[in-house]
Amino acid sequence: MKLKKPKFWDLEKPSFISYILLPFTLILQISNFLRSLRIKKKNKKIKTICVGNIYLGGTGKTPSTIKIYEILKKLNFKVAVGKKFYSSQKDERILLESATNLITKSSRENILKTAIKNHKDVLIFDDGLQDKNINYNINIVCFDIQNWIGNGFLIPSGPLREKLASLKNYDCVFLKDGSPTNKSVIKSIKKINNKIRVFYTYFEVLNLKKIRNTKKYLIFSGIGNPKSFKRILLNNKFNISKEIIYPDHFNYKKVDIDKIKIIAKKIGAKIITTEKDYVKISKTDQKNIQFLKVKLKIKNEKTFINYLKSKIYE
Repeated sequence: MKLKKPKFWDLEKPSFISYILLPFTLILQISNFLRSLRIKKKNKKIKTICVGNIYLGGTGKTPSTIKIYEILKKLNFKVAVGKKFYSSQKDERILLESATNLITKSSRENILKTAIKNHKDVLIFDDGLQDKNINYNINIVCFDIQNWIGNGFLIPSGPLREKLASLKNYDCVFLKDGSPTNKSVIKSIKKINNKIRVFYTYFEVLNLKKIRNTKKYLIFSGIGNPKSFKRILLNNKFNISKEIIYPDHFNYKKVDIDKIKIIAKKIGAKIITTEKDYVKISKTDQKNIQFLKVKLKIKNEKTFINYLKSKIYE
């Protein structure tokens, strides 16, 4: 059974529940420490990039992976995307398969071997920063400025897979909806790793004209950060009458979609969801449901491209 992310994870200050759960974070701390002892040499046959996070879910990781893939393709690199197979992450696999050359296996080591066998120049991993079996050439950590690091505690007391101090081991930060004006966040990052590069990203809506009208909407999603989806709609003047939130990677059944449609009919609202949710719904159930198609953009893209090339050619 999948659970929704606890609300106390994203409070500005840790709650009483966070402190009660604090002893259980020791398990993750020990696990992270043991993983850090694995020192692997970088593979000389291929360049590897890992796009991951230390905040659990909803940081724009998969759209960032797709964006980097598109950049490298334009630069004429032979590039593939690697995604470790998880049965629960069908939505991400579908999106990556439609937008990239995806290699998915039960282990990242096997993905790497396949990419080398296929004579790829660069392999981009969607997720895997905590997997120390591969020494990536570029480590990119994704954050959403709205959530940042939540209450700053490790799982289960908070939303972090690793302490913020782990940024000392990484090369680059993608800060979604962030800018240089977020001085306290930038200062926190640079204090840990003064050499780390920070790039600012945002979502551009591609099908706004197709779905925009004056009607009210029922919105639903089962993603890591439903606030981001709602924020995009509100910023584009959508009239939201009802929101339904499911756990991340939720597997929709006909009964779930039927309930959504019944509620929408009662309140006289049109239905809209994310593309990530839409691709998991059966073709017959997709009727009368629209989805928001977004594309990740990098504000300082030229600088990032130059940075990317310098790391690949070194």
